Amino acid sequence: MRFLSLIVVNLRRHRLRALIGIAGIGFGVAAMLTILGIVNGAIGMFERILATDSHYLVLEKNVSDLFFSAVRDEDRAAIRALPNVESAHPLLFGIVSSPGFPVITCFGVTAEDPRLERAEWIAGNRAEFGRRLGEIFLGARAAEFLSARLGDDVPIGATTWRVAGILKTENGFEDGGVFMPLGAAQEFFHRGGVCSVVAVKLRDQSAGADFKRAVEAAHPGLIALENREFNQSYHSFRVMKTTAWAVGLCAFLLGGLGVANTMLLSVFSRIREIAVLRVCGFSEGQVAVLIFGEAMAVALAGLALGFALGLAVLAGLPHLPQFQGYVQATVGPGVVIGIVVTALVTAVGGAIYPARYASSIQPAEALRYE
Repeated sequence: MRFLSLIVVNLRRHRLRALIGIAGIGFGVAAMLTILGIVNGAIGMFERILATDSHYLVLEKNVSDLFFSAVRDEDRAAIRALPNVESAHPLLFGIVSSPGFPVITCFGVTAEDPRLERAEWIAGNRAEFGRRLGEIFLGARAAEFLSARLGDDVPIGATTWRVAGILKTENGFEDGGVFMPLGAAQEFFHRGGVCSVVAVKLRDQSAGADFKRAVEAAHPGLIALENREFNQSYHSFRVMKTTAWAVGLCAFLLGGLGVANTMLLSVFSRIREIAVLRVCGFSEGQVAVLIFGEAMAVALAGLALGFALGLAVLAGLPHLPQFQGYVQATVGPGVVIGIVVTALVTAVGGAIYPARYASSIQPAEALRYE
């Protein structure tokens, strides 16, 4: 109890320094939470696009990104004909542009694709998908930021397309994207006869290993990955996660320097006071614990501030029109635990030198300190 009261008193006496340390940790927490939430949300949305009604993904071997993958139509047909395959839906990824919107995700799919069936059709009819040339279908968010309605002509790239349907999906990438019939997308992106990936649903999922071996034996240039296996091994996902953690840790290092500076200034300004505590019977360890306790209090206050700021930012980002609905942040327990542990370790690390310095103060010399 004595320690707790001293910690509170010392922090209140040096409010400005304490607030600087709290702000340093808080902004680090907010930055890490925001970046990881956005990255994990984006990865999650992309995973759900690929995992729609499927067990395995077939793609070109050794490609760095699915946008560069090419699975030929004849290979897809052969895969669809395998005995254990219930369905094999092709998906062609692309990026298109429209005046004022340089990056819009485009999906080339067939009329039988399950994502069209699961979507809520706001305008138009799923049965019309792919029946006429020159028609596209927009996600609800895309229709909103493009100010497009059913029957409108919308410039996509160098071509004008007629909006034949608007559908609402739960996935932000799909809801903010453009859907084209597979053949039209292949022609538009000059990728005739190929798709990016084939989403395969098996009749008997327990025989997945046999399916994988059959695909890779018959098609040496392709690889079949279970959804979970793909999510863990996909190069772009690993790069995004590593980058997010690296940026967040850099923000925390700045926060740790702020805590170290706050604690060090606090120690230098209280040398005589610490000497009095030593004379009154405080041991070196008790003085160190006092400094560490102040650092932990600063870290906990910074955590509360950072989570409040970060969650507020994540709640507001999906509503900004500039993001076109592509932001659906995901904050899991692992991220929260990782941020809390990193903040506390940063605070303790920043207090190590000040605590050692304070505990080494000799009372007789410190009482003469000016």
